[in-house]
Amino acid sequence: MPKMKTNSSAKKRFTLTGTGKVKRKHAFKRHILTKKSTKRKRNLTHFTLVDPADQSNVRLMLLK
Repeated sequence: MPKMKTNSSAKKRFTLTGTGKVKRKHAFKRHILTKKSTKRKRNLTHFTLVDPADQSNVRLMLLK
């Protein structure tokens, strides 16, 4: 039987941390930035963790 393929879109969007949590970038930082405040744009720069409710689904897409 052939190997399972990793979901390519998930591979580009998520990374696993050393402790096994799933790291993601914030949305809303690509375009239409002039109307957003500097503080809001700065806070969107940092990485965050995927919500625990979605973590199992993302992990399945990554670990195939």
